[in-house]
Amino acid sequence: MISYLLNKITYALLTLFGVITVIFLLFNVLPGDPAQMMLGQNEDTEQLALVKQKYGFDKPISTQYLYYLNDLSPLSFHSNLKEDYTSLESGKYSATKLFTLGNTTTVLKFPYLRESFTKQGKRVSEVLGETLPNTFVLAVSAIIIAILLGVALGIVSALFKDQWLDKIIQVVSTLGMSVPSFFSAILFAWLFGFVLHKYTNLEMTGSLYELDDFGEAMHIKWKNLILPAIVLGIRPLAVVIQLMRNSLLEVFNQDYIRTARAKGLSEFQIIKKHAIKNAMNPVVTAISGWFASMLAGAVFVEYIFGWNGLGKEIVNSLNTLDLPVIMGSVLVIATMFVMINIFVDLIYAWLDPKVKLQ
Repeated sequence: MISYLLNKITYALLTLFGVITVIFLLFNVLPGDPAQMMLGQNEDTEQLALVKQKYGFDKPISTQYLYYLNDLSPLSFHSNLKEDYTSLESGKYSATKLFTLGNTTTVLKFPYLRESFTKQGKRVSEVLGETLPNTFVLAVSAIIIAILLGVALGIVSALFKDQWLDKIIQVVSTLGMSVPSFFSAILFAWLFGFVLHKYTNLEMTGSLYELDDFGEAMHIKWKNLILPAIVLGIRPLAVVIQLMRNSLLEVFNQDYIRTARAKGLSEFQIIKKHAIKNAMNPVVTAISGWFASMLAGAVFVEYIFGWNGLGKEIVNSLNTLDLPVIMGSVLVIATMFVMINIFVDLIYAWLDPKVKLQ
């Protein structure tokens, strides 16, 4: 187990290193001067030079790349000279000093994702801290809907194979996979938030936290979660239904299921004790992939419903070319993909004894 985890962690770090490199190179070949983006209309030659020096934009690309790696690394090296970009006296880093050699101090710190260009120097970590939890709540809600309904409908579809109920479920699931999320979002917002608002009491747009009627305090509005969670869960729901049905039909043909039936066990007991666990492997694969994708792919759903999550923040940052926020968002999403993949491999070993971690 330990050697397996070490191998996975090594693979994860190499993957993230590749992602970091691609992100840096991609966004540094874009046209435009980051220093000018930060200053906007207030720029002058002196201010431009100061900003470039402060953020390292006056250095060659190779040096900027090393600065970026140093900023992201938990174990990093910093100059004791106040004017240097990596100086600890700048207040950018939350660090614990380990030791000092000459003019260089080695520290342990939280990864520094730099500052937003358009939010008056606000740290990217703060921006992500405000938006990522909302996206996480939305993604978890959507995947719970997909799992509960998908597994249940998949079992019903398998039990009534080729009958009218099975055909209806198959048509609905196929339709769910075919309809794009942005179209579903517009349709649901218009139908349930506008046309049927009198009956549903749901709004076309709204986020998890909203100001009260007096504009004094933020309150949680759970009803705003209903429509975006359903819309985001439609496509994974359709996939789970199909996978659960096909996997369960395959399991039903196994010898141990025939033995269980010969012993007189009811269909409910067979499904509960023998079939579901062995049929869940492809479902777990789909769920893990969809959950990771939801964190990155909820862009249209969040934007249409006005949900203040990571997806909406990415769209706004792309519109304003706020590169640090975009880069930080992509990096966080990539990290989550890697972590979820490791977690899914562990679930495989628990679900299927034939799967060995080695």
